[in-house]
Amino acid sequence: MAKVAIVTDSNSGITQERAKELGITVIPMPFFVNGTCYYEGVNLDQEEFYRLLTDDTMAVSTSQPSPGDVIDLWNNLLKEYEEIVHIPMSSGLSASCGTALSLAEDFNGRVQVVNNHRISVTQYQSVLDAAAMARAGCRALEIRQRLEDEKQESSIYIMVDTLKYLKKGGRITPAAAMIGTVLKLKPVLQIQGEKLDAYAKVRGIKAAKKVMLEAMHKDFDTRFAKYVQRGEMCLQIAYCYGMEEAVDEWRREVETSFPGMPVHGDLLSLSIACHTGPGCLAIASAKKIVV
Repeated sequence: MAKVAIVTDSNSGITQERAKELGITVIPMPFFVNGTCYYEGVNLDQEEFYRLLTDDTMAVSTSQPSPGDVIDLWNNLLKEYEEIVHIPMSSGLSASCGTALSLAEDFNGRVQVVNNHRISVTQYQSVLDAAAMARAGCRALEIRQRLEDEKQESSIYIMVDTLKYLKKGGRITPAAAMIGTVLKLKPVLQIQGEKLDAYAKVRGIKAAKKVMLEAMHKDFDTRFAKYVQRGEMCLQIAYCYGMEEAVDEWRREVETSFPGMPVHGDLLSLSIACHTGPGCLAIASAKKIVV
């Protein structure tokens, strides 16, 4: 039986401590703050990230792991393991997946990079699936192929609390941001496949939550109907740091709307939060692979 190592990045929401429990490896994502590089979960925690992000004197931007660091990690793992499954964030949201695919060409098939268009809590589910398949004796190529075969079987809806960061990132115009702020609009964004797109604009948090719940029910009744019937869909919520009371309420609302379904909750990926800002709530789902 081949020993297969599972590697992902911190966009999955998996901390270094949790990675040890799962027996996997998590690459910390780099962020630049006024030109200085920080690493998520190493010298940049959630509290500090949001402090820097909300400080208008700080320029916070995302980056990708250096090719040298990735190669060094793979080489070290291949001293102990026969193969590696590497699960980066969606190729549509970062260049890190494309970089990893190029680097893997020099490893003669021993490193399989998964491009299954997931991030945050849906990426987390991919990592759990990969680890389960590895324990069941699947080879790295089979694991990659199964994850990529179901790359469209996930969905994320995110409520944005402020338009400020979408304006800073150039996703909306300053005029649209000003009008939206005056009207108290709450954009709901969606991640379907590899892109972060607008889904709806509503007035107020209550309306935004209603839109997200309705959108997920529609997915469950259409795109994911056969998986729901077989009990293969995972339901998740995601949120920004410091939202404990709002998260408890959101979890209760989701559990009430989807009775009997377990709801996994986790912090929203910092790579998403960098573009949306603080105060976000999300609902997500992903098909799990039955080994």
